[in-house]
Amino acid sequence: MARYVLGRFVGMIGVLLGVSILIFLLIHAIPGGPFDSLPSTKNERPVPEHIRAALLAKYGLDQPLYVQYIRYMSNALRGDFGVSFHTGEDVAKFIARTWPVTIQLGLMSLLISWPLGLLLGMLAAVRPNTWVDYVTSIFVVTTFVTPTFVLAIMAIVLFAVKLHWLPSGGWGTPKHLVLPVIVYAITGIGGLARWVRSNMVDALRAEYIRTARAKGLTEPIVVLRHAFKNASVPLITVLTPALVNMLLGSFFIELIFRIPGMGGATTAAIYNRDYPVIMAMILLWTFAITIAYLVTDLLYAWVDPRVRLGGKV
Repeated sequence: MARYVLGRFVGMIGVLLGVSILIFLLIHAIPGGPFDSLPSTKNERPVPEHIRAALLAKYGLDQPLYVQYIRYMSNALRGDFGVSFHTGEDVAKFIARTWPVTIQLGLMSLLISWPLGLLLGMLAAVRPNTWVDYVTSIFVVTTFVTPTFVLAIMAIVLFAVKLHWLPSGGWGTPKHLVLPVIVYAITGIGGLARWVRSNMVDALRAEYIRTARAKGLTEPIVVLRHAFKNASVPLITVLTPALVNMLLGSFFIELIFRIPGMGGATTAAIYNRDYPVIMAMILLWTFAITIAYLVTDLLYAWVDPRVRLGGKV
């Protein structure tokens, strides 16, 4: 186990290094630069060439790419991710300011999506080929084929523009939370319900379920104590990465509802060619995802004794 974890951490370093190189090259390959125009002007009037040259020299953007990359990564390893080209704010402080907003949005969405997703999936599995199963399937397919930004716009049009029940965006009051949390939760309910139904159907067809029923156990005990317990093992591979994705924010949700979190800030950084913010956000997301999959593997081995990490099953 220790050798496996050490190997995964070494692999994680390789992943972070590869992602950092790729993203660094891609953001510098995008046409335009962070100082090509004045952001405060509506018509984006070009910056005078001598000012632009001074800004590039100040931030070291006039150096070769490999020099810029080495300098950035050496500073990042010390916890210095630079300052935002657009606002002048320290990127580490920027993340500390925006991440709590994203975490709050994500946690509230999880409190809705996970219980409802588990409930819908279990009901559909217990009552296959019934109206419950059909309604759940329609809901799952609809949430999968409908983009998140479409759901968000539809919610704004209906509840903010037509009915005037809720604000169309913003942050700071309970009313501002309702629409983004519901839309964000809907995107997670469908996927979780699909996974739960699929695993529960397989579990309910197993021989040990027939044995449990033959012993005279009640259906709730059979479903919850036996079927769901075994069906929940594969769900670990879905729930842990889903948790990380929720806590790192949704770009479309935060942007459309004007939420001052990490998702909307990253979108704005990409638009403004704010290289330090883009690099820090993507490295943070990559690190969190790799840690999530490591935790997933360890949990999987813990709940299923048949799994042996780094060895034979």
